[in-house]
Amino acid sequence: MLSKKTQYAFKALMYMAQAEKDGPILIAEISRKKKIPLKFLENILLELKNVGILDSKKGKGGGYFFKERPADITLARIMRLLDGPIALLPCVSLNFYERCKNCDEKNCALRDTLILARDATLRILEKKTVADLI
Repeated sequence: MLSKKTQYAFKALMYMAQAEKDGPILIAEISRKKKIPLKFLENILLELKNVGILDSKKGKGGGYFFKERPADITLARIMRLLDGPIALLPCVSLNFYERCKNCDEKNCALRDTLILARDATLRILEKKTVADLI
C-alpha cells in the first residue's frame, strides 16, 4: 500500500502540474485545496526539492514549482523516494535488495512469483509520469 506521505505527494504534484502555467504555488494553497495537513506537506515538498524534482521561490509571487518537467517524473521514482522499495519482498527488490532470512532463493516459488508481480508493476509505474495523472 502507498503510505499517506506518498498519496499526499501525488495529490500535491497533480495539483501543481494542473496549475503549472500559473507560476509558483504556495504550500498553503495546495494544503487547502487538496486537504493535506500543512506541516506534513511542507516536509514532503522539501524532500522533493532536496532531490531536484521541485524548486521554490521566496517573496512576492513565490512558492513551489517544478524544476523537472512533470512528463519526466515517473510514478516509480516518487514512490521509491518516499516509500522505498516497490517490491513486496526485499529479496525481489531491484534497488533495495536484501536476502531473506532462511530462504533458498534458487528454489523459492514465492520469490519467483513476486518477481513477476514486481516486473508487471514496474512496467506501468516506470512509464507513467506525473503529467499522465492530469
